[in-house]
Amino acid sequence: MKGSDQVKSFVINRPVFIGSVAIIGIFVAVGVFLPGRAEAIFGAVQGWMLAWFGWLFLLTVAIFLASVVFFAASRFGNLKLGPDDSTPDFPYLSWCAMLFAAGMGIGLMYFGVGEPLTHYGAPPDAPPLTIAAQRQAMTVTFFHYGVHAWAIYAVVGLSLAYFGHRYNLPLTIRSGLYPLLKERINGPVGHAVDIFAICGTMFGVATSMGFGVLQINAGLTHLIGIPNTPVVQLTLIALVTAAATISVVTGVERGVRILSELNLVLAILLMLFVLAVGPTALLLRDFVQNFGFYLDGFLLRTFNIYAYEPRPWIDAWTLFYWSWWISWSPFVGMFIARISRGRTVREFVIAVLCVPVGFTFLWMTVFGNTALFLDTTVADGALSAAVAADMSVALFQFLEYLPWPAVTSTVAVVLIAVFFVTSADSGSLVVDTIAAGGRTDTTTAQRVFWCSLEGVVAGVLLVAGGLGALQSATIATALPFSLIMLVLIWALAKGMRADVAQREAGIVARHAHPAAGPSLQRRLALLLNAPDEADARAHIADTVIPALRDVAAALERRGVAAGVDSDAESSASLKIPSAATRDFIYGVRPAPRPLAVFSPIEAAAPEMRFEARTFFSDGSQGYDVMAMTQDQIAADVLVQFERYLKLVQAPETSLFVAAPEHAPGP
Repeated sequence: MKGSDQVKSFVINRPVFIGSVAIIGIFVAVGVFLPGRAEAIFGAVQGWMLAWFGWLFLLTVAIFLASVVFFAASRFGNLKLGPDDSTPDFPYLSWCAMLFAAGMGIGLMYFGVGEPLTHYGAPPDAPPLTIAAQRQAMTVTFFHYGVHAWAIYAVVGLSLAYFGHRYNLPLTIRSGLYPLLKERINGPVGHAVDIFAICGTMFGVATSMGFGVLQINAGLTHLIGIPNTPVVQLTLIALVTAAATISVVTGVERGVRILSELNLVLAILLMLFVLAVGPTALLLRDFVQNFGFYLDGFLLRTFNIYAYEPRPWIDAWTLFYWSWWISWSPFVGMFIARISRGRTVREFVIAVLCVPVGFTFLWMTVFGNTALFLDTTVADGALSAAVAADMSVALFQFLEYLPWPAVTSTVAVVLIAVFFVTSADSGSLVVDTIAAGGRTDTTTAQRVFWCSLEGVVAGVLLVAGGLGALQSATIATALPFSLIMLVLIWALAKGMRADVAQREAGIVARHAHPAAGPSLQRRLALLLNAPDEADARAHIADTVIPALRDVAAALERRGVAAGVDSDAESSASLKIPSAATRDFIYGVRPAPRPLAVFSPIEAAAPEMRFEARTFFSDGSQGYDVMAMTQDQIAADVLVQFERYLKLVQAPETSLFVAAPEHAPGP
């Protein structure tokens, strides 16, 4: 793999690994060597960045949302995240359930009660502790957890899924720049992109860990009187990091999957409990009204930076949230990209924007409106006062006003701990994949290293500067990555435009075989005797590869660089590099297809036939060339190449890379 090195037992991309660890080390060093001044230093950095670039965070998130909606609504929405003939890896309901699970996190537990009550006591634009403040509290909470957040995730997820599944590029952020940089994504620019992705993910996960450990400590103090001190918090970080490390070592299937399913079940049960014992009818009405208020203020809040009446509220809430979501986007984006192969762009965007947001809105209504109801009735203001003093106690103070508080608080602590663990292990796996250049076959020691580093970062910054230090680090790394995401959108548009143009121009014509076509005898032989995998591999080795080499040699003699590649899986491809647009690729690989069946018994376990099936650089649907001779395949390559040249409409000398000077003459 290009750009990767084997360093001892590590499988890494050396510049990305060293660069990201160095940047992370600088932040940690400030916390270790300047503990007394860390909070002031990080606070000054955060204040400067938001004062100068807060408008940029707001504007870029608006662009992210507009872009993904455009991709879904336009002709690009019909493109698949994978080859045109690919099918989804998961049934639709299972896929939606996994997207729903991706929307769960420590943020919902920490802010589900705390944010509405905080805005109720200190709203941005309404008198405190009034009905207007209640409405604004829920509107703002919906806005922070609504489609803007998931549009951020959708940009990264769509880029990873599109270029990973359709272009067969590694699942790293740099792959999204391929239409702009081509092979240069493996150079310094690509390294820088992946470095910022790692740093952003690291500090985003560390911030979530900070919120989580504060809330776990508050819960244990509430339940059994454990003191709320930095020593206890560091101990909790160490314990949860150890649990996450065990989960990472056991692997995704055994560790992460079990924990993810557990936290999903616990979260739904807790929400249904609050919905059942709380003011149920009122909550259902509130849900509809909250959604209406959210839509009513949608455009204004999207662009409201309070330019004419500056206030710190926008920095502390909206801009922090946008930077937090941006820092989390490689993490969540990679997850939703991995599970979305075979979906169309339109399916992807609609589901990502709607499924998790719908559940999140319900969660915030159940917890937030119940908290507001309790504070204005039985609590008589005590709940909002407790939250104003310490938001980490919000959930546990809230549960005291509902039945069985000891049981529900215990469940809440377990749930937060599980979210804590899943954030750490999943985050470390994502960072490890990016640092390894997209490879997932990394060593256990490597995954343990990243998981441990997350714990160290969270612990050091939490002790040195509190949540403010973690938030400052998140904002500092999210700013450059937001610019990278804008470039990802540009690259997505460029790649999708090329794919749509190729499809409309008919570059891959399924029936554009040579006029002579396969012989009658050969077609009958293939119909009556279904080829197996060995037959397909033999056809590729004995017929396809020689044909591709003949074409490559002819192109080389005319000054066009061309090469033929083959791999252990018996696929072969002719590649003509292009400096101005997508490379021309004509590839053939063995592909299984079920034979026709004529009874339910046969349908239960259908026999398979194998084809030698074409594939192309734009993911267009291929066709079987098993019946073609060597000359016919060579002619078919030229048909596809001719259509490619007509599409790009550029002189050959400026479009393609020149062949080596020692290439033989005509």
